[in-house]
Amino acid sequence: MNRRTFLAALAAFPGARLLAAADAGPRMRVFGSLPRPERVRRVFAAGPPAAVLAHVLSPERLIGWPMPLSPEARAFLAPAVRERPFLGRLSGRGSTIPLEKLLALEPDLILDTGTVDATYLSAAENVHERTGIPYVLVPGRLADSPWQLSEAGRLLGVPERGATLAREAERLLTEARGALRAGARGPRVYVARGPDGLETVKEGSLNAESLALAGGRSVADGPGGGVARVSFEQVAAWQPEVVLTQDAGFFASARSDDRWSRLPALRAGRLHLVPSLPFGWLDGPPGVNRLVGLPWLASRLHGSPLGKEEVERVRAFHARFYGFSPERATLERMLAGA
Repeated sequence: MNRRTFLAALAAFPGARLLAAADAGPRMRVFGSLPRPERVRRVFAAGPPAAVLAHVLSPERLIGWPMPLSPEARAFLAPAVRERPFLGRLSGRGSTIPLEKLLALEPDLILDTGTVDATYLSAAENVHERTGIPYVLVPGRLADSPWQLSEAGRLLGVPERGATLAREAERLLTEARGALRAGARGPRVYVARGPDGLETVKEGSLNAESLALAGGRSVADGPGGGVARVSFEQVAAWQPEVVLTQDAGFFASARSDDRWSRLPALRAGRLHLVPSLPFGWLDGPPGVNRLVGLPWLASRLHGSPLGKEEVERVRAFHARFYGFSPERATLERMLAGA
């Protein structure tokens, strides 16, 4: 949706207000009257990207998780946060939390983030009108992570932490852009999602942003949505140069599968298991969690080995963003694809 079309759609939602400083930049969309930042004590994250954003900025305000977390993922989080309950979500592929339960949680505001369109605006307005809870949509792609962190930090009453993480996000994005050779042709990549590997992300979508920033191109394209269901025959016809997956089960089975193992990318050893703890480095969710994975993705796509300091770089990211540093040996196994 282009800017003119979006603004026209926005006009249909009189309850929505825009909060931003620059005309050309992203803008928060707000339904209801926001409480003062110092009064925000309980935040309900409408979806997984918003949960990650709230967690890295102010974990004590996040009242629960909108997605189930595996025991392995919880082990990568600080003890106080890993025990927060699974509550269900409002955004994404259908709401899974009844509004009665949402009201009983007594959040000071609902936080959502990601791509904003007329459907999301309508859903947010509907939730606010039925509950009276202020609802904030923080738009932004991965490249907008510094803005997301800074603005959401002000909203949640932690402007200094938001500014600090925004600077770190800008540094990581600048490094990723600087590592790409001007005019270089990125490898054609198939992103295999799910246990059978037959769900993938489309080029240009929110789910393929980290792939693009690392210098890769999804072989899947076409209108409508960011995720597509495909056949193996289509994958074989695309002839991807690299196959990436965050599903450990598919990673283990594909190498011995009669069909998948014959793909040139697998014969050449270019099937890679992307780290996904506590959150995905490729997507899952498509939030600020993807920043840490950009150097790793670039190394796998372009065959450039990472230095010995990579484990410490990842540990530092976890400490800075998640408030918890996993053991070095644990990270070494993860980076090795174990």
